[in-house]
Amino acid sequence: MRLLFECTYVYDHPLVNSGIQRVVRNVINHLGASDPGVECVPVFLRSDGVYRVNRLAPTRRERWTYRVQEVHQRTQHRYWLFHHRAELVLGLDRFARARWLMERCFRLVSMLFVFSFVTALLLLEPGRLHLRLRPWFDRTRNRYWLRHQTLENFLRLPGRRALRYAVYQLARLGSLSFVLPWRLATVLSSPPQDGGRADRLVAQAGDVLVLLDSSWHSDFFALTEKLKSEGVGIVAVVYDLIPLTHPQFCDENLVRVFDQWFGWVARTADGFVAISQTISDQVRQDLIRRIGAQAGEWKWHGSFRLGSELDQVRADGLVRKPVQSMFALDLPVYLMVGTIEPRKNHAYLVDAFEKIWADGGQVALCIVGKVGWKCADLVHRICQHPELGKRLFMFNDLSDTELGRCYQQSKALVFPSFVEGFGLPLVEAMQRGLPAFASDIAVFREVGGDFLAYFDITDPASLARSILEFENSGQFPAAKAVSDWVWPGWKASAQELVRVISSHAHRHQR
Repeated sequence: MRLLFECTYVYDHPLVNSGIQRVVRNVINHLGASDPGVECVPVFLRSDGVYRVNRLAPTRRERWTYRVQEVHQRTQHRYWLFHHRAELVLGLDRFARARWLMERCFRLVSMLFVFSFVTALLLLEPGRLHLRLRPWFDRTRNRYWLRHQTLENFLRLPGRRALRYAVYQLARLGSLSFVLPWRLATVLSSPPQDGGRADRLVAQAGDVLVLLDSSWHSDFFALTEKLKSEGVGIVAVVYDLIPLTHPQFCDENLVRVFDQWFGWVARTADGFVAISQTISDQVRQDLIRRIGAQAGEWKWHGSFRLGSELDQVRADGLVRKPVQSMFALDLPVYLMVGTIEPRKNHAYLVDAFEKIWADGGQVALCIVGKVGWKCADLVHRICQHPELGKRLFMFNDLSDTELGRCYQQSKALVFPSFVEGFGLPLVEAMQRGLPAFASDIAVFREVGGDFLAYFDITDPASLARSILEFENSGQFPAAKAVSDWVWPGWKASAQELVRVISSHAHRHQR
């Protein structure tokens, strides 16, 4: 049996190190240790076919490209954070027209660094210009047609076919404003030079394509359906269903795109593998809701556990002075790791630690994670906090080496998420002997069991009391000691994933 593990996004963005990308990269890098009776091939998909991945690591020129992309993203975050602060200082929330005008001015000025970014891409790697611009094109297209749909509903056009058709044609004409630049970039882009990173591969009947990466923003659905019609099995790895179960925590465009993707994968995939049994149960329930119990019986379900090693830690890696200075203080540090976005519940943490400080607790809170979405108010609150740099710290771009140092020298991890698919930082922390406080949700009970100390997600005082008791007694309030914790590494995780897929695929083929 041959398993084709799709890793399109990670192949195109090999330096991105967020949750799903970390999982995909580590699984791909450990496929060689899998069952010898199963051939595991990492692949990426394009509209023109399947390509075998020989090496995920980027070429030297590509590294420069990704560095430019990182600088652009950091500049973009800081720019719009400055915009938000300016709105707050000027009190524009009371003046809708002035707020609208200011936003348009900021958007106009933002074109300066957008055009400089595009120019840098043209100079560094013209062969991948259209790939680098793909996320921008997808976001613009999604937002544009979402607003078109909103306009249709506002004008009550669904019942007026002629008028609806006319408005639709006008919208198509307007879409040329972003479609034409995208087409032009595609035409100008020469075939990318991969430096031996990939070769063309011919998928055969009996192969199983495993959609391992974040495929909801991809454009290879037609190719996947073609492969299925030719006898290739399709398996979807599901990390969570948060855009469906908790849409209030997500960008509205992601909710719509993810819903469409899961509807497609529910019809197309032969089986589903989740990263926890909790998520696997949710997938089964949503599948029945979408395609019915009878059709759902033909689909198989499984789950596997994620590893914990930080694979990009370097022995000679640099730990920057602000990180060193934080641990040089005579304060126990409590660590939070995760993208700053609503479902991670960072505001709860700040509330809890403000209670601790008010009660005389001498502890520090360190927040590690990239700035995400719907978090401008929270980031502004942290940046303006009187304890920032004293007992409150925030780092948005730590390397694996620096993150490893944080795990090593902190006193405990605090993880107050409303909802998760797995909770990778919990495992990363406990594998390094760092005890963890966690919100009392089902997936954390599944992953951490009695090794975690749980707190009430609705009451910041609950966490504050637990931390103060820990500080006073020295006894971590979990039923079992973290020193007894045992969890598989990425090698065992990849083997477990392969076993789950191969065993179910064999039965399904029979």
